[in-house]
Amino acid sequence: MGAALLAGGCTSIQKERGHAEVAALVEERLGRKTRWNQGTPEDAEVARHLDALLKEDLTSDRAVEVALLNNPTLQATYEDLGVSQADMVQAGLLSNPTLDGSIGFPIAGRGVSEHEVSLVQDFVDLFTLPLRKRVAQEQFMADTLRVAHEALATAAEVRKAFRQVQSLQQFVELRRMALQVAEAAADLSVRLRTAGNITELDLASEQAAAEGARLELAEGELALVEAREHLNRLMGLWGPRTQWTLSEKLPPLPDQEASLEHLESLAIRQRLDIDAARKQTLLLWNALELARSTRFFGRVDVGVHEHQDANGPRLFGPTLSLELPIFDQRQALIARLEAQHRQGERRLMALSVNARSEVRAARARLLSLRLMAERYRRVVLPLREKVVAQSQLQYNAMQIGLFQLLTARREQVEAYQGYIESVRDYWMARADLEQLVGGRLRAGSDAPTPSPTQPAQPGTHTGHGEAP
Repeated sequence: MGAALLAGGCTSIQKERGHAEVAALVEERLGRKTRWNQGTPEDAEVARHLDALLKEDLTSDRAVEVALLNNPTLQATYEDLGVSQADMVQAGLLSNPTLDGSIGFPIAGRGVSEHEVSLVQDFVDLFTLPLRKRVAQEQFMADTLRVAHEALATAAEVRKAFRQVQSLQQFVELRRMALQVAEAAADLSVRLRTAGNITELDLASEQAAAEGARLELAEGELALVEAREHLNRLMGLWGPRTQWTLSEKLPPLPDQEASLEHLESLAIRQRLDIDAARKQTLLLWNALELARSTRFFGRVDVGVHEHQDANGPRLFGPTLSLELPIFDQRQALIARLEAQHRQGERRLMALSVNARSEVRAARARLLSLRLMAERYRRVVLPLREKVVAQSQLQYNAMQIGLFQLLTARREQVEAYQGYIESVRDYWMARADLEQLVGGRLRAGSDAPTPSPTQPAQPGTHTGHGEAP
């Protein structure tokens, strides 16, 4: 018993336990490092690394790494590992022995006092210790997987927020260009109306279009500020660290997509929440086996006892105390664990079925958005560029007026905005799909998306179509 007591008392808390496993899982699936902030001197190095990441232009991968290192909600989730490890350590400890003692003094006369001492330990506790430790270790492994899954979910949210900021930056650029076109048309309309060449209705229409473009620009700038703040919250940034810059445009679509069969099997194989559900079901089974194996054993206290009566011999020997499981044979606990185990199996099945369905739906959305973006890039944008080029030629040849040319440029800007929206939606859907399969998909080229040329201002064209 002494050796068992010694072994049961050697378990201790290891702060880094579980966090190394989470970091390895995250780095394997995202290629980015994560770290648990423990208030140690090493955290100062993490802070310097954050400043270095934010000093350069922010990229999608850098934003994810900042969030993994600095997101306060995620850091709070990491603390769940400390709670789970404490439960695991507690399960590996033997219950403390009980020391009882008493002494009796004579009330009158010169009688001799009596005393007794006993030391008792729960005997069943020794035999169930290995299985209890196994259940607790499996619970800790399941909690580790859940924490890593939360880190991957945060990374997916950061990627989507980053793509939103990218698209809104490009929208603001396009709306500034649209405003330049609208203001040029409005200024020209004023001059033409003064000369009596257009109606009051034409002038009011162009001025209203310019005001609408100005309002759209203001809305776009506000949306960009809100999107940046959403990304700041995900990265856990405040103060000077929020002054990061982002210069890269949305990347084009990758060359090809993964097959549906590959994605479904990938999700079942590497989704951390599914793996956690598997381990949760297993630990419930082991907990059930533990309850079944001890259902006919109540508390068994084994110990030693020392006693001496007044004027009597000193007695010393073993003691045994048995709890008789007559009424409570853990039938309620066993029934509960059986139901929880069946419940865990059903939840695992539901999670697996839903994962496959979600992957199919996400891939269908991804392919649809890909077709839209490709249609814009290969058909719509070239046609709009052709319309602008032909309109420019006809304007220079005095075959159309400046309003028609400006309308063509306005429609070109709108087509580029539609293209940017489809590319943005594609990359956000891709982030969702990566989260659903539990890891990053192979990315394509990182070349920026095309953008329309700066619109020419009235009065800068050559030829006899020059604006008055």
